[in-house]
Amino acid sequence: MAKKGKTARRRWLAAALLLALLAGGAGWWAARGWKPNRSDYAVQGAWLDARDMPVDWRLLRAEGADFVYLTATIASDGRDPAFTDSLAAARDRGMQAGAVVVYDPCEAEDGQAANFVTTVPRDKTLLPPAVSLDLDPAKCGDVPTEAAVQSELTTFLNQIERHAGKPAILMLSRRFEKRYHLATMIDRNLWVEGDFMVPGYAQRPWVLWTATDRLHSAAANGALRWVVVHP
Repeated sequence: MAKKGKTARRRWLAAALLLALLAGGAGWWAARGWKPNRSDYAVQGAWLDARDMPVDWRLLRAEGADFVYLTATIASDGRDPAFTDSLAAARDRGMQAGAVVVYDPCEAEDGQAANFVTTVPRDKTLLPPAVSLDLDPAKCGDVPTEAAVQSELTTFLNQIERHAGKPAILMLSRRFEKRYHLATMIDRNLWVEGDFMVPGYAQRPWVLWTATDRLHSAAANGALRWVVVHP
């Protein structure tokens, strides 16, 4: 009897494990295709760079992308090779487009601003520039202080905003905001991140939200970063 009881328990555990695996697999598969509901967020788009290429712009538009943000520059010397062609292609499909600059808080601001203004055209039809802010301590010798980041970033913003003709958007990662508290220190619109759940780490209203960075679509190579506008 004891042997039969052990066998039954093993079968029950195996069945429970199988159900858990199936549920997890179903959840993972659903996450690959999830986007926020249009009834909640009427305007949606994507953040793209060279890693997403090639992009089928017709399919991306059909996927529901009203706009795209395109990585343009990275720190003081990096330029996304897909930026110029992607900007033209998006406009050809009737999508609004904007430029993202990946800001390095461990570099001086002047070289980063110069890289941006020589890469991104002076065009008032572009969406406001977005400044991607994150910190990788492994790539930074002495992590800059709050005062240093605020001072350098303010100067940088002034320079790129003169070029763009409009205020920039701060794309704050969760860890950057936790370290530097810029949402309350610099008065700019915010772009936040957080898969599936609306994040509250900025502690004030945001205008853009990267709702998922794992949207699989035939429109692009790999997973898309899908972005929505605050209703």
